[in-house]
Amino acid sequence: MKRPAHRAILFAVVTSPTLILAAGPPTYESRQEPAVHQIVATEYYHTFFHKHAVLKRIRPGDTVVTKTLDAGGQDERDVHRAAPGNPLTGPFFVEGAEPGDALVIHFKKVRPNRNWGFTTYRLLLPSLAPESIEGLYPNRYKDDLIRKGRSNLIPWDIDIERGTVRLREPASTTIKLEFPMKPMLGCVGVAPAGDFAPTSGPSGSYGGNLDYNEIGEGATVLLPVYHPGALLFIGDGHALQADGEPTGTGVETSMDVEFTTDLRKAANLTGPRVETADYIISIGSQPEFASSLDRALQLATSDMVNWLTKDYGIEPWAAHLLIGYQGKYDVVTVAGSMALKIPKKHLPSPK
Repeated sequence: MKRPAHRAILFAVVTSPTLILAAGPPTYESRQEPAVHQIVATEYYHTFFHKHAVLKRIRPGDTVVTKTLDAGGQDERDVHRAAPGNPLTGPFFVEGAEPGDALVIHFKKVRPNRNWGFTTYRLLLPSLAPESIEGLYPNRYKDDLIRKGRSNLIPWDIDIERGTVRLREPASTTIKLEFPMKPMLGCVGVAPAGDFAPTSGPSGSYGGNLDYNEIGEGATVLLPVYHPGALLFIGDGHALQADGEPTGTGVETSMDVEFTTDLRKAANLTGPRVETADYIISIGSQPEFASSLDRALQLATSDMVNWLTKDYGIEPWAAHLLIGYQGKYDVVTVAGSMALKIPKKHLPSPK
């Protein structure tokens, strides 16, 4: 039997003089001055579900300053605050959000708040050709090094000042495993339609565990709304992750996050979209192993055609040719989702 959800919340509210709205179709207009909400959750969920107790009610234009735990449930002080498995901060109830709208999330800050993270020790088997699997090294490094009961997790050092991540151990004698940091959030999603309560492992049209490395500071994520208030959840911060998340993890760490929200009324999205400084991006979002990447590519491409024709007024034939000669596909997750990116420099102003 599920225990009743109880939640203690620490927050402060101040006002801000400006309201930031996303470019594009009609947006929700707030009649109140936007506020800043500083919130640290003390209970975290592992499902995207519309019946979870609301962490905070916010209005479009408000700013939220919050934190996320790492995928193992640890905070910035290495304290275990939740069970492993991508614990989620939220849900945030956005006033005025109704089914059929699009929730717009502008990520102003996505940054690690501690000096270490962890990854797995080996590529996922679906990342490899079957004939190569027989010769793999054992998926075991040291027992209980990162988490009790696990032997395939290894530590990375995060230098926040320098903006780098470096493998702490094991040590390679041939290559320096140190790279520029690119923080991102793996989990960004709303409560899906009906009473569906997917865990924080897969993704879908509602977002979820997207694990897309373009969702970082400065990115805007658009999600379809299925329930009043949208009910937004975030989590699963990575200091760095390759395209596709081929090991099944990024450099998992806790995060400081700041975001604002907006609404696009009656947008009727079919899945997640992302905007960065340089691209608009459609995500063909589906759970891993549910279907081939071909299906995810089709979802992303079909949505991009709709986006270009509806919001930018581009003729269907021109949208097809723009995709055909300027589109860039990203593998979002191995055996899962694909994304299609179109450079903004080739787009007219939105209608």
